[in-house]
Amino acid sequence: MNTEILISNVLPIIVGYLLGSIPTAVWVGKIFYGKDVRLEGSGNAGATNTIRVLGLTAGIPVLLIDVLKGLAAVLLIEPLNRFVGGTEITPLLQLLVAVAAVLGHTLPLFAGFRGGKGVATLLGIGLGLYPWATLLSLITFIIVLLISKYVSLSSISAGVAFPFFVIFLFPPDNIVFMILAVAVALFLPLTHRKNIKRLLNGTEPKFTLNKSSKEN
Repeated sequence: MNTEILISNVLPIIVGYLLGSIPTAVWVGKIFYGKDVRLEGSGNAGATNTIRVLGLTAGIPVLLIDVLKGLAAVLLIEPLNRFVGGTEITPLLQLLVAVAAVLGHTLPLFAGFRGGKGVATLLGIGLGLYPWATLLSLITFIIVLLISKYVSLSSISAGVAFPFFVIFLFPPDNIVFMILAVAVALFLPLTHRKNIKRLLNGTEPKFTLNKSSKEN
């Protein structure tokens, strides 16, 4: 593999990780509220805990930016590849960039490798690669949240449903995209292990917009 091809494949992966590493919740909390959301509530650097700790005014921008991180990561692959003289965008490269972006969010370079669970960033990636299946998963999330009031259960349910929507309703041309869809279903329960334990023993708190609500 010549240097040009190597760079055209490696650069999008690096950019994907760096985009994912933008610790939106941490920066918003520290800059505008003087708080580190990782020290309160669930300790998670994501939109849900930001809403719990700081309120909707902080949480909604965090959610939107975290979604945009994932979307930008997959949309920038082609221009970055062309910029360094690349000629082909392979499904494997798209898979690796997606993984890098989520890894950046969960283990952010710019926040001591203590990040969030990757749900919003995965949503952005899904909108870029599987728009219709992602919208159905988002509807699943909303329905489960309205019924249960548990964000964790809603996220897990949407993630588990996602590969079924992809494979059976909107099957991709390449098996790599099926693998990524299945990986989402495995990844979200993995990052919600503590939540699953609390759900099983009945101690998982329900979602509320009250900033004083804490998630242990």
